[in-house]
Amino acid sequence: MNTPTHAPQRQPENLIDSIATIIEQARQHVRQSVNSAMVYSYWEIGRLIVEDEQQGEKRAAYGKAQLQRISTQLTERFGKGFDVSNLRNMRSFYLAFPIRDAVRRELSWTHYRTLLRIENPAARQWYLRESIEQNWSVRALERQIGKLYYERLLASQNKELVMQEAAEHTENLADSIHHYLRDPYILDFLNLQDKTYQESDLEQAIINNLQDFLLEMGKGFAFVERQQRIRFDDEDFYIDLVFYNYKLKCFVLIDLKLGKLKHQDVGQMDTYVRLYNEKYKAADDNPTVGLMLCSEKSEAIARYSVLADQKQLFAVKYLPYLPSEEELQAALAIQREEAMRRLAAQE
Repeated sequence: MNTPTHAPQRQPENLIDSIATIIEQARQHVRQSVNSAMVYSYWEIGRLIVEDEQQGEKRAAYGKAQLQRISTQLTERFGKGFDVSNLRNMRSFYLAFPIRDAVRRELSWTHYRTLLRIENPAARQWYLRESIEQNWSVRALERQIGKLYYERLLASQNKELVMQEAAEHTENLADSIHHYLRDPYILDFLNLQDKTYQESDLEQAIINNLQDFLLEMGKGFAFVERQQRIRFDDEDFYIDLVFYNYKLKCFVLIDLKLGKLKHQDVGQMDTYVRLYNEKYKAADDNPTVGLMLCSEKSEAIARYSVLADQKQLFAVKYLPYLPSEEELQAALAIQREEAMRRLAAQE
């Protein structure tokens, strides 16, 4: 006689909701704790920098030399997050909010960095209050500042209409826990490696194979870094792979996309190349080269990217030492299949 099987009973919805509430509250508590520790720590660092600066006789010399020394020593001890730019922001943070009790724990360091860009103190305070009262994410705050929400409210005869428009456009800009964990300033503060949050398993597997493929080709590639973060103004960019080609004496930047090659991908790589030329290229280096790789199920695409005024140099001097786009496309297709097989075997 067959033993009857019973489908598992569903737990009552109120039990699941109660458990979910506990988890959400715990996550929010962790988030607020990290935010508070980070914001108050950076306020204190800013205070110490300002007080130390005020004791010196040459403030300009302090700004250039002392901040660099502080940055170098803190980076050696605590990792990323203490470059001169961020230290200068901590100093500005203290100067803009000199009363510690006026610093609000509801806002993150990224919120405050965004607020510091506002020169008008009245507007800055207004955006701060609205961020708290309306529970704006950083993306929502940036959107409202970019759309001149404060200025439009002051000038408008129909304030309700302006407020309604602002509310409608911030509904989809709320931060999830995943957005929070991707915040590079949080990762820097906790000294966590952020690379795992930037790549899917498939992307990571393909990049592993690409790295080995280029190093084994014998065309002068030397590995520099994966998922290298470069900061420009208040934006962070991540480059999947960075090589230096010692035969060409230039950096080679590689960006991988899973999906179709889009126009904005080309523009993004041009930005990477331009930033790298400005920030990292030495005087005797040749101009930086970008390489965009797009991997789809049925197609692989490889495109080199150089700035317009360097195309002739690229065609004459670079191409003989670089793998062709056709070679890269063939290798990329093979590496995708190999990566998918390996991932499937691990499941």
